Order: sequence, then structure tokens, then C-alpha cells
Amino acid sequence: MNDYDVVLLIEQALTPADAAQVRSLHEGLEEPVTYHVLLPLEDAAARIEAAMGSLSAGEMMASPVLAMSDSEIEALRKECEDRSSTELRATLDALAGAGADATGQVVSGPPIGALAEKVKEVDGREAIILTRPHVVAEFFHLDWTSQARRKIGVPVLHLLEHENFDEQAGGGEGVTGA
Repeated sequence: MNDYDVVLLIEQALTPADAAQVRSLHEGLEEPVTYHVLLPLEDAAARIEAAMGSLSAGEMMASPVLAMSDSEIEALRKECEDRSSTELRATLDALAGAGADATGQVVSGPPIGALAEKVKEVDGREAIILTRPHVVAEFFHLDWTSQARRKIGVPVLHLLEHENFDEQAGGGEGVTGA
């Protein structure tokens, strides 16, 4: 009997409740289910940009350009790698606690490209994307789910982290054909 491979793209560590919700989606299947978790590396450059973006224009004009040394940038990158690895481990532990068989990896490239590659690599039967709500990105169809629906040839389910199925009902999300 072949495994039913599910590729799971997440933005942050799953809680035990999130893991149980994901696992519940496949409880009735006869095939063994294997989850392949992808967690994008938190981007140190994005954190620097976000920190700079939080300064008002007046502060930017009045102060010299924020400069970081190579060692500070490297320390920030290492911190991001460590945080991503910790979140992946927590997610795999949460899935194991929910009775799931799961493997995972931190990915550094574009998340949807990594999702498409993993689906192809494992002959994935479906993809699940768990995100925090991104109202603006979703409105313009730039979110991961919209990109994945255009790129991969398996059903895509978009779940919002920390919300149960009833809380998500009616939001226009769910399984779609590729």
C-alpha cells in the first residue's frame, strides 16, 4: 500500500491544536499518511527592512542611515536560522503528538517553488498551506495559496493557524482543484 503524501507549507510553528486539526483531515484514509513539512527560513534581510520601515520618514531624514556590520548581519542570520529550526522541530513534535508521521525541512528559496518541488519529489496527493491571515496579500491574490493553486497540480487547502474549521467557514478558503 502506498503512502498518502501531504506537503504542508507553514509560516510558523504549529500548535498542538493546529497539528490535531491537520491530522483530523486524514483520519479516515486507509493508506498511511506522511506529512512533509516545509518552513521558510525567516529572512534576516526582511527583518532588517521591517525594522527600518518602522522608523518614520522624519526619523530617517533626521538620522544617519542605519548601518549594520557584517558580523551583526551574520549574527542576525544565524538567529533566524536557529529560530526556524526550533519552529520546525516544535511542529514535527506537535504532529507526532497528534499521531502523524512527519518529516520536515527549512527552505531558503521561494516558498511556493519549494512546495511545488516537494509535491513532485514525493508524488504528493495534496498540499496544505497554514498561514496567519494576510488580508492585503489575499485580496491581490499574492498569498501562498493563490500562487500554489496556479503552480501545482494537486488540491490545495488553506488553513488559518489558530482557528478551528468552524471559525474559518465561509471565508472563501478550502480545497480547490488545481
